[in-house]
Amino acid sequence: MSARELITLGTASQVPTRYRNHNGYLLRWDDEGFLFDPGEGTQRQMIYAGVTTAAITRICITHFHGDHCLGLAGISQRISLDRVPHTVHVYYPGSGQVYYERLRQASIFHDVALVEPHPISSPGEIHADAKLTLSTLPLEHGVEAWGYRLQERDSRTMLPDRLAAAGVRGPAVRRLMQDGQIVVDGRTVRLDEVSLHRRGQSVAFVMDTRVCDNAVALARDVDLLICESTYLDCDADKAHDHGHLTAAEAARIAAAAGARKLVLTHFSQRYTSVLPFVAEAQQYFENVVAANDGDTIAVPPRA
Repeated sequence: MSARELITLGTASQVPTRYRNHNGYLLRWDDEGFLFDPGEGTQRQMIYAGVTTAAITRICITHFHGDHCLGLAGISQRISLDRVPHTVHVYYPGSGQVYYERLRQASIFHDVALVEPHPISSPGEIHADAKLTLSTLPLEHGVEAWGYRLQERDSRTMLPDRLAAAGVRGPAVRRLMQDGQIVVDGRTVRLDEVSLHRRGQSVAFVMDTRVCDNAVALARDVDLLICESTYLDCDADKAHDHGHLTAAEAARIAAAAGARKLVLTHFSQRYTSVLPFVAEAQQYFENVVAANDGDTIAVPPRA
């Protein structure tokens, strides 16, 4: 079975600590690898996690504060050093073009990487193919910041026993999938009679932001919501002043959006334990975990 899982490479906000590296999140998705917000030290964290640069196909940067992007310099050079054979697509706020260029060419190296930049200037789909879409919406932080949503396209699971009973076999199965119905021995067979609709899996990535409608929209009905929870509610004033969320606010976003699982991350150095984050969030949303560096969290499967 294809791997669909989140590997948390770093979970600290602003500065690393003894136990938490700067941000870095790799979402394995079949033959794709989405690297979100590579902070300083990301390539070293990848070594600990057993992840190679060849696993990265797309890099998504929410904003250009250092804890979310400084690792792009090292990752860019490592992609060239390792001769990654495929194109790596990089998505980032268009207003930060100068920072992107500085990070891509931060020092002398032999740049042979196939890297394609995609500056974001408006909300909506930024990538679409036959299997999935990647879309983005603006969030509310002190600088331009964007959240991301990965959405698998819906599909159909064909039921062999019903196909056989309806006399549909061979090339007729493909025609039925394409046309929605076919005629077999004078009888119309509809696709929904011999198959089950399978809703595509989805993941949302919501980093530095205050509570806003777009955070809920990105997380609408997702299977996995990765969300910053920099503060606890006792420091809600600091969260609002600095454009961040508390654990309770992240949980209320998950609940309002109808998400299936919430991953809390991006913890302030002021806290020594994440247990209070889970306890606070579970007052509003039950299925929640607090990420630690090196965790692997599966995307909840759909039936």
